[in-house]
This record gives sequence, structure tokens and C-alpha cells, in this order.
Amino acid sequence: MKQVIQTLKKTEAERRIPVLRLEIDYELATLHDALVAKDPEQIKRSKKKLERLRQEMLQLEA
Repeated sequence: MKQVIQTLKKTEAERRIPVLRLEIDYELATLHDALVAKDPEQIKRSKKKLERLRQEMLQLEA
């Protein structure tokens, strides 16, 4: 049973990682636009979201 759960978690992570990479790319583009526009609120939101996405990526790759 333990092996089945580990396999399911691994499969879920394998599906999530490509989506997560796309989300990170999109948020980096959003951050770039905010930096160009000098929008401090959007910069703050984007950095916060990128930090959350980074943490998730680290957990999935571990």
C-alpha cells in the first residue's frame, strides 16, 4: 500500500512540474512588465507569488 501511495505522489509531481514551470515563466514576465511600468504593488505581488511557486517546485523535486 505504501508503494502505491508513493507511486501516485510521484505521478502527481511529474504532472505538476511542467505546469509549475509555465506558471513561473508567466509570473516572471508579469514581474518584468511591472518593473518596466514601475508598479510597486504588482512587483510585490509577483515576488510573493514567485516565492510560493519556488517553494512548491523545491518540494516536488525533493
